[in-house]
Amino acid sequence: MSEEIKSPTFPESVADGTIANWVKKEGEAVSQDEVIAEIETDKVVLEVLAPSDGKISKIHKNEGDTVLSAELIGEFISGDSEELKTQTVKEEKPTETAPDFESSQDYLVDKKSGPAAKRIIEEKELNPSEIKGSGKDGRITKADVISHVEKDPVIEESVKKTNVDLDRETKRVPMTRLRSTIAKRLVEVQQETAMLTTFNEVDMKPIKDIRSKYGDDFLKEHGVKLGFMGFFVAASVNALEKFPQVNASIDGTDIVYHGYKDIGVAVSTDRGLVVPVIKDADIKSISEIEKSISEYAEKARDGKLSIEEMQGGTFTVSNGGIFGSLLSTPILNAPQTAILGMHKIEDRPVVVDAEIVVRPMMYLAMSYDHRMLDGKEAVSFLVSIKEQLENPEKLLLNL
Repeated sequence: MSEEIKSPTFPESVADGTIANWVKKEGEAVSQDEVIAEIETDKVVLEVLAPSDGKISKIHKNEGDTVLSAELIGEFISGDSEELKTQTVKEEKPTETAPDFESSQDYLVDKKSGPAAKRIIEEKELNPSEIKGSGKDGRITKADVISHVEKDPVIEESVKKTNVDLDRETKRVPMTRLRSTIAKRLVEVQQETAMLTTFNEVDMKPIKDIRSKYGDDFLKEHGVKLGFMGFFVAASVNALEKFPQVNASIDGTDIVYHGYKDIGVAVSTDRGLVVPVIKDADIKSISEIEKSISEYAEKARDGKLSIEEMQGGTFTVSNGGIFGSLLSTPILNAPQTAILGMHKIEDRPVVVDAEIVVRPMMYLAMSYDHRMLDGKEAVSFLVSIKEQLENPEKLLLNL
């Protein structure tokens, strides 16, 4: 007896999803809790698991179809997985039949012909059995197709017009839900906010010295590496204490001041940029922040982030330096008021105590909503972060 396979129950903030991939196909045997399909929403990819050992008997929703929360997407037959796999192999064993002339011609077109020849045949709805192939093993070439259509002036003229384009390969694929949502949100931010960016630079030598001196001890004690991001998140939290308007957001004609500091950390994945949120970062130590970042990064790469882990956020830190970016203008993560951009650390000559020295310098960029913040507050906020990083004792003492 068939059982229903339904999509997961979506959170209230998610209206629908798209079948991104059927990991298991119709008729394929699966084991209990094995991933059989992936559903992509605007924020995360949700997995559909097999309820028990059995076989997928029918697929109702194909890849690319939109599905609602807890909607029927397929049917499932319970049973011993090994027995069903054996049955599946027997059912899929091909029968040998002699190919007719037309199917053999289709094979030559699909498997041996060049893409240009195949495309002309498909676009002009030609019969491949009527085209004599001059290539090896009867392969149909583009020249063969053009020679064939010269008998028909209408087709010949059409082929001539598209001849150049047919020699160049292109691939058209629809945007994923996540990529489409990112694109939509970025355009909305550009259109609906008065975004401006202020820049500064920070001498990273004090932080690098701390990591060099205490990095091994930190790893042994806390089980996680001492990175740069923990210092930047901690410095941002302290700066937000001094400038609460940076931690606020605009809702219509109201300003919403948040009594907590949830810091979003931008993470790049194969599917696109996601921003998991470190909740209550103001009461976490640097080691706890580093652990949260490490866990989120691993989940993001595996597509395991939950929607709850990406909701909210009052301020965002983005590190483009890991990809080699020297300077960039980060885009706001609406409805937040500001975002801090980190960049590549590069040795540069700077003046220290009236002498030119080489120091590991990083450019900082802070984009902010000018409707909420004036230049004075934005610049002062960024300077506060710079001073804390260049004087770690201020960071540790919350000064």
